Amino acid sequence: MEQKFTSFLLFCLITISICHADPEQLQDFCVANNPSTDTIINGFPCKPASSVVSDDFFFAGLSQEGNTNSRFGSSVTAGNVLSFPGLNTLGLAINRVDVAPGGVNPLHSHPRSSELVFVMKGNLLVGFISSANKFYSKVLGPGETFVIPKGLFHFQYNVGNSTATAITLFNSQLPGVWSAPLGLFGAKPEIPMEVLTKTFQVNSSIISVLESNFGN
Repeated sequence: MEQKFTSFLLFCLITISICHADPEQLQDFCVANNPSTDTIINGFPCKPASSVVSDDFFFAGLSQEGNTNSRFGSSVTAGNVLSFPGLNTLGLAINRVDVAPGGVNPLHSHPRSSELVFVMKGNLLVGFISSANKFYSKVLGPGETFVIPKGLFHFQYNVGNSTATAITLFNSQLPGVWSAPLGLFGAKPEIPMEVLTKTFQVNSSIISVLESNFGN
């Protein structure tokens, strides 16, 4: 019985590890065919090889600085399969993050990917929180890198006097993003007030202010 249980547990662990990673590609490439459609599969259909062109493997979206005139003082330009179809099945994505002085790319997580942060200019405080509630952080300058493990909440905060820019790399074609402030206080439909007041140990008026800031 113990041997059967061990074998079953091993099978479950292997299955989970496979299901939580981008699938391996089965051909040289699989350029996404209309990735903005509502086709529901684990990935996107392949464009016919006969219609694939060089531009399918090219993306210029990160060449321009993003507009940091936002509530958080930051801008994220995503280079994932939705905007860069050539990434389909390759298990890669790349973003550009621009942060104004005092701005922040607020607490968020990527449920399907780890993240490598490479600072191109400026100074960013980059940090994440482990499942043991320990905070790890480092101030990065140009040419320096910090890695964020998969699924953990993290941020980038500009501690300098000029706009900072970072390139972030992911081991998923579509890492996903869950924003802490928007997810908690801007969810549709709303999270019950009783849940939020009990969770944060504050009264409903404070929750209402936070919800009004994030769309509810």
